[in-house]
Amino acid sequence: MSILEVKNITKKFDNTMILKGIDFSMEEGEVISIIGSSGSGKTTLLRCLNFLETPDTGMIKVNGEVLFDGANIESNKRIQEEEIRKKRLHFGMVFQQFHLFPQYTALENVCLAPNLLKNKSSDEIKQEGMMLLDRMGLSDRMNNYPHQLSGGQQQRVAIARALAMNPDILCFDEPTSALDPELTGEVLKVIRSLADNNTTMIIVTHEMGFARDVSDKVLFMDQGIILEQGDAKEVIDNPQKERTKQFLSVMNKY
Repeated sequence: MSILEVKNITKKFDNTMILKGIDFSMEEGEVISIIGSSGSGKTTLLRCLNFLETPDTGMIKVNGEVLFDGANIESNKRIQEEEIRKKRLHFGMVFQQFHLFPQYTALENVCLAPNLLKNKSSDEIKQEGMMLLDRMGLSDRMNNYPHQLSGGQQQRVAIARALAMNPDILCFDEPTSALDPELTGEVLKVIRSLADNNTTMIIVTHEMGFARDVSDKVLFMDQGIILEQGDAKEVIDNPQKERTKQFLSVMNKY
């Protein structure tokens, strides 16, 4: 059984259709990279998966559980915030701009959400937070505040924070777009290590070489649809669609 099934997801804002029927699935431990031009719907898709936006139609299943059923419109309207929070627990989200709380240390940022859930003791949560930050190479930065950290360090704290919730699927929305090349390498190294440890991930990225090497599959989105998808190396090295070829030829110049 697939860990994630996405069927016919659509989403419009005002009168503009952003997602026009998205279908894909993934297995546990798989890494999918989503590529495409700005405005193709990549970030909107991630936000729908994380219930930061509500799709208009379609279905989302995680481990066989239906999280969203567009056929049941009235039920979807009645979804309470508490229920939405439960649905989000299936996904960990790492944003472009880190979104760390400036008044909390790195360790406090990582432990904040688990402490709010109260599923474990504070000591357990703190120990797990310290282990995650150590895994991110930040054992000497646990008590630093975000303004005392580089962009790469802040993004690694954000990754640790997402992992602290033990999500089924870890999602990245262009995690290196706000970083200079040197700091980009730090973050990509961490994501690569997560892939090596069979972490299930969806990565929206403009790093084509990274997507090719780390991903199992690549989805190329264009104007709200998945125009081409398949084995990462096949799609990037030998695209079949003319639009995919155009996009990759431009990206490969950088």
